[in-house]
Amino acid sequence: MSENIPFVVARLQHQVPAAEYRIDDALIAVSSLMTSVVTARRDTPGVPAVRGHATIQRLAKVQSALVGASGDVLRVHGDLAEIAQETAGLDLHDCPARAAPSADWSAAAA
Repeated sequence: MSENIPFVVARLQHQVPAAEYRIDDALIAVSSLMTSVVTARRDTPGVPAVRGHATIQRLAKVQSALVGASGDVLRVHGDLAEIAQETAGLDLHDCPARAAPSADWSAAAA
């Protein structure tokens, strides 16, 4: 297993930030959708305020779930950094910056 550690670390150093980035993308997309739904309801003549409320509540639940998922992935990130230090003696306090997922890495890791 020890000969695989550098490969596993390299893969995780790409996958963890990519997951964080994608969750942020999903949160942005849902937030934009929320804005559009509320704006459409408000700006459409004759639509009562109660119309679409259940949809807005569902979107709020999705937003909340994504915020929770984001926090969980950040905690996983910290856990993995601790595991790397404990098991392989790696000092990963300088984790890679979050960046857009690379298509090249995604294809190579698949």
